[in-house]
Amino acid sequence: MTDRLDLPAGFRWGAATAAYQIEGAVDEDGRGPSVWDVFCARPGAVRDGHSGAVACDHYHRYAEDVELMRGLGLDGYRFSIAWSRIQPAGAGKVNEAGLAFYDRLVDALLGAGITPLPTLFHWDLPQALEEGGGWLDRDTAYRFAEYAALVADRLGDRVPAWITLNEPFVHTVFGYALGIHAPGRTLMFEALPAAHHQLLAHGLAASVLHERGLEVLLSNNLTLVEPASSDPADLAAATAYDALHNRLFTDPVLLGRYPDLSALGVPEDIFGAVHPGDLDLIRTPGLDGLGLNFYNPTRVAAPTDPGLPFTLVDIPDVPHTAFGWPVVPDALRRLLLNLRDVYGNTLPPITITENGCSVTEDTDPDQPRIDYLATHLDALARAVAEGVDVRGYYTWSLLDNFEWAEGLFSQRFGLVHVDFATQVRTPRASYAWYRDLIAGQRACRGR
Repeated sequence: MTDRLDLPAGFRWGAATAAYQIEGAVDEDGRGPSVWDVFCARPGAVRDGHSGAVACDHYHRYAEDVELMRGLGLDGYRFSIAWSRIQPAGAGKVNEAGLAFYDRLVDALLGAGITPLPTLFHWDLPQALEEGGGWLDRDTAYRFAEYAALVADRLGDRVPAWITLNEPFVHTVFGYALGIHAPGRTLMFEALPAAHHQLLAHGLAASVLHERGLEVLLSNNLTLVEPASSDPADLAAATAYDALHNRLFTDPVLLGRYPDLSALGVPEDIFGAVHPGDLDLIRTPGLDGLGLNFYNPTRVAAPTDPGLPFTLVDIPDVPHTAFGWPVVPDALRRLLLNLRDVYGNTLPPITITENGCSVTEDTDPDQPRIDYLATHLDALARAVAEGVDVRGYYTWSLLDNFEWAEGLFSQRFGLVHVDFATQVRTPRASYAWYRDLIAGQRACRGR
């Protein structure tokens, strides 16, 4: 079904991971603690008391993992850099051993013909910065820009494109509003300054990266928001949720303004976090590409909780992943078309920086994951045929990993199975399927 996708010349095929989810070695070579190290030590915070202390032991086994990528025939590999490996306290002294690890990883990738695509922040803020206020503190954005400069100066001669942030919506809501991710704060809408300060950090870091001749992307977790019915109350609820989940993180970087957040009870200055000139800093550097992480659409109904202006409801009569997420592949096509229609010529080229499916450990022969990937790639190709500029696709994930608050075993996204007791890697059927798809696409293009 997907061996002859009509995608543009130069389309990049990749896979993605994140530092805290796979690296392990949390106490080695000068790495400082992150918010996730502290959160995982909190009783009851993570399923079965798991942590990323070892995870996939990628820190020691990266060469084996690069060989798995070579076997797939990947064009690119998206990974994240652990800030606390570079600056254990989030500022000041640089940890040479931490930089040296990413040096080795980048060189190994290039040696395998794979282009590195690093993400500077994938939720693992140095704990020292969190103790000073974390993303609720404006100063964290400036520390982030300094960190970006340090890493770019070391790796920028070999790494042409960089992602600043991963999913600021999820980090803000799960980490600062609801407390189900690190750092575990429960501020509800008063968490929104954390969103603004992450976007400010993006803008400051984008300037740093552009000054060095590097390309800049921002990866947002976006969802197609649809009302549960045509009832005006459901329509209003869907508009409010779309503003929070999607437009809060795309309008500032593409249009230089925040969406109307009045339905959320949020003032225009987001509780005083927005200073004069901030939106110029966020937008002015521009984006060379928009990273889109997509997993599922969201259906929204009128509020039932007096504290929220919307209610999220299930989408019936469709398959669901092990995470309980509805599988609606055409939602990806419609989301891509919506982005094109809403943002017009301000929308930069898009790269799908995450898309994948969690299954239970005993699923065999891995068919639900293959079906998920195949149908979403078909939807992507249809969007391209309708004029959306999509340049690449990075599936989530290369490896089974530490799946945040769900721990190590309950949610497995990997093309490669990981036995966390022995660290043995075993490619799944979806690994072979993706390998053959990539090879088939290259054969169709005559390269």
